[in-house]
Amino acid sequence: MSAFGSREAGPQATYENYLAEGRFMIQRARSTGEYVFWPRVAAPSGATDLEWVEAGGGGTIYAITVNRSRSGSWNVALIDLDEGVRMMSTLPDVETATIGARVTARIETAPNGPRIVFDLVKEDAA
Repeated sequence: MSAFGSREAGPQATYENYLAEGRFMIQRARSTGEYVFWPRVAAPSGATDLEWVEAGGGGTIYAITVNRSRSGSWNVALIDLDEGVRMMSTLPDVETATIGARVTARIETAPNGPRIVFDLVKEDAA
C-alpha cells in the first residue's frame, strides 16, 4: 500500500498527493454515503469510515466576490459541488460570474503546488 493510501499520511497530505497525481478526490463516509470536504478524519455526522472517491467535477457558484489591488484583480468563489459539499476556490479565466452558474473543476499548477480551480460551463446555444 502506498504512503498516501495508508494511515501514514493525514487527510490533508493525502488530498495534496492526489492533486499532484492529477486526481480531484474527496472523502465519503461508507456507512452514511455523506461526502466530506475539507479533508478530515471524521465527517460532520461523526462517521469515521471515510474513503477517498473521485469527485465528479461539476458544481454551481454559491457566492463570488472580486478582490482588486494595484497588482491586479481576482475572484474568490464558494462552489457547491454536485456531491453536496461546498469548497472555496477561484475562476481564473473570468473576473466574476452569476450566482447559480454551472462550473467544472480542473487542476491548475500554482506556485504553491496543484490546486482546484473552476471554469464556467458554456451553455449550448438553442
